[in-house]
Amino acid sequence: MEGLAPIDGWAVAAILAKAVGYGAALLAIGGPIFIAIFREAPDDVLHIARKIAVVAALIGLAVLALRFGIRSARISGMGMAGMTDPIMLGIVWDSPLGGSALLRGAGAALVLTVIFNRGVTLALGVVGAVLMATSYTLIGHSLAEPRWLLAGLLSIHLMAVGFWVAALAPLYRATFHVQGATLLHRFGGVASVIVAALILVGLVFAWLMTGSLTGLITTAYGWTLLGKLSVVTGLLCLAALNKWRLVPALAAGQLSAGRQLRTSIRWESAAIALTLIVTATLTSVTTPPINM
Repeated sequence: MEGLAPIDGWAVAAILAKAVGYGAALLAIGGPIFIAIFREAPDDVLHIARKIAVVAALIGLAVLALRFGIRSARISGMGMAGMTDPIMLGIVWDSPLGGSALLRGAGAALVLTVIFNRGVTLALGVVGAVLMATSYTLIGHSLAEPRWLLAGLLSIHLMAVGFWVAALAPLYRATFHVQGATLLHRFGGVASVIVAALILVGLVFAWLMTGSLTGLITTAYGWTLLGKLSVVTGLLCLAALNKWRLVPALAAGQLSAGRQLRTSIRWESAAIALTLIVTATLTSVTTPPINM
């Protein structure tokens, strides 16, 4: 198919590493944002958000180092030896991935400070989240023109999705609280704005990347993007079910509502994992029609 690069073992490794790296980055980005918005949530709910953000930031740094080795092996054709070859690693470091890694590492270091549970450290964590989101604008498909618009859209997209992803585990915990329905209701209000932003940003980004309906349905990039949009549509349907039926039922004291919400959140998590794999494929082995 047009715009599809060869897929070998190293390409699969790159896709899997990217998917894990994306997931870790989104959790690290969204954690401080969630804590900042819901500072009055129960302590155990906020503790989960802080813990996940810190662990995710550490995992993200480890995966980032692994990606350097995989990239070096792919472009060198040397196999395992290429992963540790100093010359090839230097070439990768001098690429946009090197600058992105520096910015992401600085952001991750700031995110780690949220573990101290102080106002100042939370502010530093939010700054770190912004830096981590911005680091992705230095690599990948957002380097196309119009550069400033694509970079802005991607940053907004990552922070919005990160907030959503990082909220799942704390909200899961909140379903066990008597006041959990209040937190879930507030999240639903914030999520409504985020969904609108994600839809708008996604449509504009897709149009800028494909350039036309033909580019969407005749290229590997377009079909992979359609697959991602299909999964996201299912995710939004689950979110709508939570907001309009299950959360009101929890607030009304229905005993089964908490269990149904937890099941729904598990399905959301699975859909997000699938979306990460599709996104990693999109950015690893396909070329946007505007760059072909």
